[in-house]
Amino acid sequence: LKFFIQSDLPKEIQAELCETITILGGRVETKIPRDGFILVSPGSSEEDRLRLCWSNPERLGRFFVPYTFVEACKMAGRFLKQIFVENGNPMAMHIHSSVANVNARTTLSERIAHSGGNPHAAEHSARVILADPNTEAFQLLVKAYQDTPGVYVESYLWVKKCIEKGTVTFTPVVFKNPGGRRPGEERMSFTDKDEELLAHWIAAKIPYKEIGGRTGNRLYQQLCDMHSDPEYAWVTRHTWQSWRERYKKNAARFDDMIAAIVAETKPTLGQKGQYGYVRQPERRKRARKGVPKDEEFDEDLKPLVAKMETIPDSQPIAGPSNIGFPHASPTQGGPGIMSAVRGGSIEEELDDTESDWAIRVGNAPPPGWAKRRASNDLHNEQHLKKQRQDGPPPVQGSIPPQTVVEIANMHVIDSNIRDIAKKHRFTIEEVQEYYDKCGDMSQTHSRFQKMREMLTNNFPDDTIPPSQ
Repeated sequence: LKFFIQSDLPKEIQAELCETITILGGRVETKIPRDGFILVSPGSSEEDRLRLCWSNPERLGRFFVPYTFVEACKMAGRFLKQIFVENGNPMAMHIHSSVANVNARTTLSERIAHSGGNPHAAEHSARVILADPNTEAFQLLVKAYQDTPGVYVESYLWVKKCIEKGTVTFTPVVFKNPGGRRPGEERMSFTDKDEELLAHWIAAKIPYKEIGGRTGNRLYQQLCDMHSDPEYAWVTRHTWQSWRERYKKNAARFDDMIAAIVAETKPTLGQKGQYGYVRQPERRKRARKGVPKDEEFDEDLKPLVAKMETIPDSQPIAGPSNIGFPHASPTQGGPGIMSAVRGGSIEEELDDTESDWAIRVGNAPPPGWAKRRASNDLHNEQHLKKQRQDGPPPVQGSIPPQTVVEIANMHVIDSNIRDIAKKHRFTIEEVQEYYDKCGDMSQTHSRFQKMREMLTNNFPDDTIPPSQ
């Protein structure tokens, strides 16, 4: 074997290389041999010059190796074949960062270089990417480059195996069935037995079509989930999608078969074992289109009016003496409450008269309220009290205090709405509609005040032509 030693190597290294080559039976040349080894210093500028000048794809027997190649052959006890060479050029390899051990990376790099490869290639330009198979990064690399032709992801142990075998063998690609039927292959057809079994399954799970769910996915997925049961071994003949499509495309015929089975078995709705998802009929919302605002307001007051009608005529109500309902007739509150309210106001007016609260002046006779009652009047009063105690208890009013508060609040709200409408010259219905939406009286007042100001500014009175 012929060897050429890079001329700028230290003299001691050159002398040692010459001695070792001669002992091993080689010969050192002073010129670049046609076939042989060129010993270079990796990474030096002289190596780049020699490769540029003397690399030739036609010279398949000429190899560029580091000068440590001679010592590596001596330690191995054999000649190291240059297996990582393609078309006269070193095979580009990238050592991935998943190989974290520094000594392992150095040893791996030397083995590649001694066998003719280039261990310093970047990942995007490498022919082989070496990584640690025990890391997650290895699987990600395999997935990333599995569709890239000419690029292989291998374990870092792959280099040693190739050197021992003396040849480069990439990990084979295993064929994965892409699924689906092959061209010309017929699918498994449905038999009458299959349809009969499917009809019995649907009849057991959803006996009545009105319930719904016969064309859903879950029913047929549950069917295929029963494949482990020996009685349901037949479900493996088709996928759940095929079972569903079979029923869907032949629903009329299947419904007749199911109806016959149900007529014979007579199951009850909701029986144990039936399909659990029962769809109840939805309640339709009552349409309220075209209902005037007054009628809507009256509908909201109906519960309150019903409570008011239960008030007895003799029951006075403590609170406002005049309750206004802007959208309801005066008689909707019932005669009881109206008479009670009117009666209460009359009594208050009578109590406020000066004659009832007169006082004695000088030697004038005492007023009526200060006179001592006669004995017969006292006797009659005691008799009436006794009768009231013996008689039935008075009927208590059925109106709760909360209802009285609600009535008073409504009176205040309606009064404010009327004031806003009158002050800013809008209709009560417009103000009531906006207040029902926002629920804030101050916001309602501010809105209609701004609207009136905008109308006044945009349409001043001077734009109206004088009448002729």
